[in-house]
Amino acid sequence: MTPKKILVVDDERHIRMLYQEELQAEGYTVAVSDGREPILEVIAREDPSVVVLDIKLGPDISGLNLLQTIRSADTKLPVILSTAYDSFQHDLKSIAANYYVVKSVDLTELKEKVARAMNGEG
Repeated sequence: MTPKKILVVDDERHIRMLYQEELQAEGYTVAVSDGREPILEVIAREDPSVVVLDIKLGPDISGLNLLQTIRSADTKLPVILSTAYDSFQHDLKSIAANYYVVKSVDLTELKEKVARAMNGEG
């Protein structure tokens, strides 16, 4: 059985590398994107089971807008919003996400949310 794949979308290279390393250690296959390539093309190519999506992807790319694009094409793909801020919870666009994680050096919460998303919870 092939491991389930996670797509990590974050503009910060060190975050992509950290998430990739930690999630691979959990037994997942991990693909990464900086958010500049059209999200639906990345999803079509990588075919992830879960997407971990940063909300702030640079000055002109919003993860919340990418979330809306994902939802317009696929309502079932689990999406975990990842952010350094908790103010996103007040943005109505964020309700389309399955889970939310505030970025931390401790990735326990992220790993728990990924496991729940993989199991179809939420």
